[in-house]
Amino acid sequence: MQGLLLAGRYRLTETIDRGGMGRVWRAQDEVLHRAVAVKELTAAQFVQEADRAVLFARTQTEARAAARINHPAVVTVHDVLQYDDRPWIVMELVEGRSLADAVKDDERVEPVEAARIGLWTLKALRAAHAAGVLHRDVKPGNVLLADDRRILLTDFGIAAIEGDSTITRTGEVVGSVDYLAPERVSGGTPGPASDLWALGATLYTAVEGFSPFRRTSPLGTMQAVVTEEPSPPRHAGVLAPVISALLRKDPETRPSAEEAEQMLAEAAEGRRPQHAQAYVPTQTHPATGTHPATGTYADATDGTRPTHAYGHPHRQTPGAPTPTSTGQDALTVVGAQGQPARERRRWPGIVALVVVAALLGGGGVLGYVRFAGGAQEQSNGERGTAVGGIPDDWRRVRDPAGFSLMLPKEWKREVNGNQVDYTPDGGRRFLRIAVEKNPQYESSYAHQVSLEKNLRVKLPQYRRLELNSNTFRDQSGSLWEFSWKAGANDTTKGPRRAISQTYLSRDGVEYVLYMSAPAAGWDTMREQFDAMLRGWRER
Repeated sequence: MQGLLLAGRYRLTETIDRGGMGRVWRAQDEVLHRAVAVKELTAAQFVQEADRAVLFARTQTEARAAARINHPAVVTVHDVLQYDDRPWIVMELVEGRSLADAVKDDERVEPVEAARIGLWTLKALRAAHAAGVLHRDVKPGNVLLADDRRILLTDFGIAAIEGDSTITRTGEVVGSVDYLAPERVSGGTPGPASDLWALGATLYTAVEGFSPFRRTSPLGTMQAVVTEEPSPPRHAGVLAPVISALLRKDPETRPSAEEAEQMLAEAAEGRRPQHAQAYVPTQTHPATGTHPATGTYADATDGTRPTHAYGHPHRQTPGAPTPTSTGQDALTVVGAQGQPARERRRWPGIVALVVVAALLGGGGVLGYVRFAGGAQEQSNGERGTAVGGIPDDWRRVRDPAGFSLMLPKEWKREVNGNQVDYTPDGGRRFLRIAVEKNPQYESSYAHQVSLEKNLRVKLPQYRRLELNSNTFRDQSGSLWEFSWKAGANDTTKGPRRAISQTYLSRDGVEYVLYMSAPAAGWDTMREQFDAMLRGWRER
């Protein structure tokens, strides 16, 4: 693809970003002799015809939305063209990095600088709202920090344009789960205040280094958005009351865009905003569960985690011990203050939740899930356990391959070809990590679809439980879960389950985290897998 000439003028030179639904190229406009960015919708190659039409429509919406906004803090769209049966968008090239990259590289942003970033992002949003456009996916990955200190808002791929008919399916909500406003999660109609909420969550992430509502699952994240107050920011400084004001649950009680801009302008000068304190709630509801700083989740509801993307999905070592019961293996998850997190949060009324991914960033469909008022949330079917964090008796293991993760003390390292396994019992249960520095597929989802074709033939009684693209650590990923019946040559005979999270890092390396275990006791293993994902570090 590199070197391809589009429309007789845009020559692709290198990939500069990628997500679950597409990738962005650096290109040279050979007519005007300038560098540009070209967004390619690669996901159209892997979806059904009906979904492809929706993706095309969203791409056109993005171009129209950006074209309607004339503001220096909004990335300019130069051209839209069709090639290889999919649309491409030619945009202004911004030399720099995203706010998400800045947080990942530097851990957090200083409050005054974060206020400046928020101020210009808000100016972009006000220009969009004035043009009748709601962004609907404000998040750190869509805020660009140019090398010349400009701040630009990008990716209007799921924007809503006033007067246009909707292009989402009935009842769907679009956007990144932990930046969705409560009224959107609850099925309400979004408005400008919803974008302001997302800005508040974005600024919280900037100064604290982690998302305020992210939990280990999309369901837990949405519950936190609707029912919990974020932990008080410890590094926000003068920006703290502004963040609190923007994150008010009721959109009617949030500051207007004009008021928020005044507050951010004062904070950007290092002054504590005079009027922000009026929006700070007098009481907050403490969030249960562990500190979300290392939390991960799948944007796909139906996200399945692929079997290890490399090699056979089950080990062939003799002497398999008999399975243990789930109750004996149940985890006790520790809360933020080091106490067992056994309290269950209650949902007010009945809430219907639906999540759909953004164009870049992936995700899947989470069907309607209804919670009756007063019903207790169950964690993967196990009463008395929770998935809110990492048990306090686990240890961080720094693997010679360069990554690190949190594991129970009894899990031992084994090398399985070019993959690394960790197991507590010689391979009956195991976590496998594979690192592919030169991935052959455009996306993790495409990789897993290809793997599944082989497993359907090789594994007795194979059954897909989940397979969807998702977002892992703000990167394009895919989740795959399945079951099968192990044979006589396998470590454990009988029914087995497997789950795998695969994703492409910002460096273009593909990581696969795969767990396999007997079907008996799978609920506990699934909880352990979530905790292991929370503690995962690339290097």
